[in-house]
Amino acid sequence: MYAVGKVRMCASEFHLGDQAVTAAAQGGRAEVGGFVLWQKSPEVWFFELIMAGHKMSAGSDGKVAWRQSAADRSHVSRGPPRPLRRSLQGLDPRSIANLFSDAVCIGEKIIGGEECFILKLEAGAATLRARSAAAFDIIHHTVWGYFSQRTGLLIQLEDSHLLRMKSGKGARRSENIFWETSMESVISDYRHIDGINVAHGGHTAVTLFRYGEGSVNHKRKLEETWTVEEADFNVHGLTADYFLPPADLNKDPDAAGHNK
Repeated sequence: MYAVGKVRMCASEFHLGDQAVTAAAQGGRAEVGGFVLWQKSPEVWFFELIMAGHKMSAGSDGKVAWRQSAADRSHVSRGPPRPLRRSLQGLDPRSIANLFSDAVCIGEKIIGGEECFILKLEAGAATLRARSAAAFDIIHHTVWGYFSQRTGLLIQLEDSHLLRMKSGKGARRSENIFWETSMESVISDYRHIDGINVAHGGHTAVTLFRYGEGSVNHKRKLEETWTVEEADFNVHGLTADYFLPPADLNKDPDAAGHNK
């Protein structure tokens, strides 16, 4: 499949300790860009985003996942390849079904007038270890999917991710720094493409929170609104060569930080 769309991003608020700084005070403004996604299977994909004059890309050949920007070298992402988040935001029903196949139903909730059932999925200990590194540990990663009881479509996607940066050698556990990322995506504008329901719009709110003993807390809120302008399935001639990692790929995942 492939999808082409537009995206609008802005930093809505920034907290440094107890002080709140608005985006306007930082000279911040909304940025508008475009993206393209090519996908051969849930674990084989290529994504490119152009925004504010910068190009960023990421991909997976089914064995190695990577990311790249114009200002930095390519880096391997830790852990086994997994679906692109953009595909899980209503674009690819198969990726969504695969992700939540082992989830647990924990309740019901009404969202936007739709009665939804809630599926919860937590990453296992082995997966968390595979995505951790010498410099950091992934403490937990939990995903919630809110599915319409009427249509079965994904209406909202939530994600909570906690990472602990390790201090120097011999440091106490309490001296570690934590990064917590929370995301909430509201998914809308489903349309039929070849008989498949594909979401053509949505909104995501992201909160980044850093805390830990001996450090000043940082909290940042980001917002993203996207629309899909064109999408299609059964793209002919899309071979594995389209998803090869970059030639300059840094194969030391510990140097790459974490992939969210």
